[in-house]
Amino acid sequence: MYAYHRFEFNNGLDILSNYTVLQESLGITFNSVEILQQALVHRSYLNENPNPALASNERLEFLGDAVLGFVVAEDLYQRLPHSSEGELTNLRSALVRGETLGRIALSLGLQDYLFLGKGEDDSGGRSRIRNLSCALEAVIGAVLVDKGFDPARDFVLRIMQGEYERLLGNEFKIDYKSRLQQMIQSERKITPSYRTINEEGPAHAKVFTVEVVAGEETLGQGSGTNKRAAEMEAARFAIENLEEE
Repeated sequence: MYAYHRFEFNNGLDILSNYTVLQESLGITFNSVEILQQALVHRSYLNENPNPALASNERLEFLGDAVLGFVVAEDLYQRLPHSSEGELTNLRSALVRGETLGRIALSLGLQDYLFLGKGEDDSGGRSRIRNLSCALEAVIGAVLVDKGFDPARDFVLRIMQGEYERLLGNEFKIDYKSRLQQMIQSERKITPSYRTINEEGPAHAKVFTVEVVAGEETLGQGSGTNKRAAEMEAARFAIENLEEE
């Protein structure tokens, strides 16, 4: 049974329990779960369930689209210093197009949480690229509103990593663990180590949290859908922290 049949728009602990698994899949714990719920409301749901206190996800989609475009553009600019404006534009377009975002939305399980009208649902709306890509952009907007820009940027880069690698090949993948190891061995003459500090979610959608330490000092912490991804994220945060010192 799909989300719009199961969930109601109200406040309280029932909303928190409704979205626990989705938040684990996203790797984000929202301060206001209602903003996440709002990001999943398709216009067709309101056509069949009028509610003057409720709006579609279109405003959040607008915001998320802007954040996504900026974050990807800035990241490509920093990572590919020798690429031309035309090359960067083509890469950004490939990364933020509907097909790419729809694929990511499916991997995160957004389709099961969409609020759709019955007609839209019955006609295959949960697998429609447009609905999925718009919902993902709205979720990005919700992260921005709820958590701020830096968490929204980190969220975008994390969910886009697989598409970066698919589009540009493994040579594009930054090995943060190797970079961190070189930094620590050069400066402190020791090797950083990683330890899993939390593991949650069902078997098919686990989220691991890992911290990286050097001696007795915790350098960074990261989360991911597998331990390697979590370690890479922890290493990335550690590098950023060290570079700010």
